[in-house]
Amino acid sequence: MTALATNAQDVQNKAATSMLHLVSEWDKTFPKSDKVRHEKVTFRNRFGITLAADLYVPNDAEGKLAAIAVSGPFGAVKEQASGLYAQHLAEEGFLTIAFDPSFTGESGGEPRYSSSMDINTEDFCAAVDHLSCRDDVDTGRIGILGICGWGGIALNVAALDPRVKATVSVTLYNLTRVTQQGYFDAMDEEARFQLKQQLAQQRTEEYRKGEILPQGGLPDRPTDDAPEFLKQYVAYYKSEKRGYHPRSLNSNMGWNITSPLMRLNQHLWVAASEIRTPVLIVHGEKAHSRYFGEEAYQRITSGKYAANKRLLMVPGATHCDLYDGGEGNFIPWNEIIGFYRSNI
Repeated sequence: MTALATNAQDVQNKAATSMLHLVSEWDKTFPKSDKVRHEKVTFRNRFGITLAADLYVPNDAEGKLAAIAVSGPFGAVKEQASGLYAQHLAEEGFLTIAFDPSFTGESGGEPRYSSSMDINTEDFCAAVDHLSCRDDVDTGRIGILGICGWGGIALNVAALDPRVKATVSVTLYNLTRVTQQGYFDAMDEEARFQLKQQLAQQRTEEYRKGEILPQGGLPDRPTDDAPEFLKQYVAYYKSEKRGYHPRSLNSNMGWNITSPLMRLNQHLWVAASEIRTPVLIVHGEKAHSRYFGEEAYQRITSGKYAANKRLLMVPGATHCDLYDGGEGNFIPWNEIIGFYRSNI
């Protein structure tokens, strides 16, 4: 990038950043480490949306470092699981950023609480843009880490962006599959059509009234007969002791009602077999979402670039245990750190 182009980008970033409200005090759901330096940074994606991120740099950092961009879970903010992962990886010597996706958290974008597989894929690529242009980053040693729905998006990024040299996908979802087929593939074509009709009618009503409405989010207390995975989500996102955060969609009013509509005719992993770089998929043995991790592994090893792909199943872990470790400290830090050290 030329000096002129860099200066122009800096001017754009400063102007866009001035429109964001960035909290200066520490407001994470995890303790602040004294082993890393933390600050807020911003960058713009190719849709013109300014993203807010937390930067974590080891205190003893010297020269150009290997870097990792982190995001997820889907509907969470950087003050939750992604920040925990980013800070821990920085303690191990990596420069990391945990960013809020477009339309959420401290990042920009309207309407709020929306999602888009193409824009969210671009969010990760924009994070790589930012890392690639930092003086303290080795541009040949950049990785990404996605959690939950963002674990699935991370695989889409790995198939698209060769600047990403290594990818970790934790407790991942295939968001297009679960939208189109429901949990455990229980939705058929007729049920999909009914969903399309409901969402289309919702769009009409919202346009008429000039407002876009949220789903309402998770219940404060699940009913006794609620699915076990719903109870696990509530236990994480609604608990002040674990993952509750006032800016998190999943902790509060949830995504917009119509947000699933555009996922009904997309396929997130269409190019997964073309991922040429190393991938580590981490999933819980007892996770309701385990089948997404197994699907992902099959897809990324089905082509001619199957080398250096691994599925790590964590014994006893549920889906949300890999957000913060749960009660059994389930996050396999040694394997994740070792994977990055070997590959970036």
